[in-house]
Amino acid sequence: MSGEAAPADDDFTQAVLHEVLAQDRALIEGVAAYRRHSYRRTLADPPILWSEGESRLLDYNVTGGGDGSTILFVPSLVNRAYVLDLMEDASFLRFLAGNGVRPLLLDWGWPGPVERQFTLTDYIAGRLERVLGTIGQPVVLAGYCMGGLLALAAALRSPARIQALALLATPWDFHADNPEGAENLGRSLPLLEPFMRATGTLPIDALQMLFAILDPFGVAEKYRGFAALDPNGPRARRFVALEDWLNDGVPLAAPVARETLGGWYGENAPARGQWRVAGLPVDPTQFDKPALIATPARDRLVPPASAAALAASIPHATVIAPNAGHIGMVAGMSAELALWQPFLDWVLGL
Repeated sequence: MSGEAAPADDDFTQAVLHEVLAQDRALIEGVAAYRRHSYRRTLADPPILWSEGESRLLDYNVTGGGDGSTILFVPSLVNRAYVLDLMEDASFLRFLAGNGVRPLLLDWGWPGPVERQFTLTDYIAGRLERVLGTIGQPVVLAGYCMGGLLALAAALRSPARIQALALLATPWDFHADNPEGAENLGRSLPLLEPFMRATGTLPIDALQMLFAILDPFGVAEKYRGFAALDPNGPRARRFVALEDWLNDGVPLAAPVARETLGGWYGENAPARGQWRVAGLPVDPTQFDKPALIATPARDRLVPPASAAALAASIPHATVIAPNAGHIGMVAGMSAELALWQPFLDWVLGL
């Protein structure tokens, strides 16, 4: 019987090998196509309203026509802020500025000698609160990804400075989808300590490795898809712009890395009510103003269940679930339909 089955087994093995080799070729072709693409970002920054250390506050109301609500965007600490202003035809901030509101962007910048000593309290109760004081009027505070957690904490500390709160792809329950994976990230801290002691930061390469753990098949999959695109088409240009942004990372201050990996991922401190900023608990149930929660349906970095736990904790939350991924929601080909317009409609309706 076993002899009769051998040809079928051989055929199956050959089919699997052929598929693996085909996928490898597509991956290599995709990486090569990305490396030789001619696109380079040339978009100039808008005026700087304020700066402190390596951080800047950028004013996107360059035409002066944004007389409506002022929106302060708070990005993550581990990626460049310009994902919200990626390219001429892919800028969330310029879209908003052209539709009657005043967007401001807090660009955290590269952590210099001062910022390398920062904790989350220093970023939130220090630098972010000083930005809010500089603006001098209540704002719609909009946080993206990790920036949403910073924005939430700041909103709870300074409610008089906040008109409303928007949390875009913001994690809360870090154990909602894959508790074992989150706990493993927390356990990785001892392995990362030599890098952090040497530089005062969690270096970019280490951060990239951690992101790869969260989405282990994403990199290969996207490059295989890129290999099939018309290199002169808009989708290829957008892909290259986003990949350049992803590769233009920012290291994370070592104290913040310890708090986030150990406290957020390892211990799930936010969802357990144990995350504190300047000694005060960050309790979303205490935020009693309008809030918008965006939980992208195809998010691999912040599982929808993690963000949904935050939405369930905020009393006056409007929840939208864009049919997009974590980055695609703010800068992908369908971002205007997925997030930009619904976000604008919500702001105009406040």
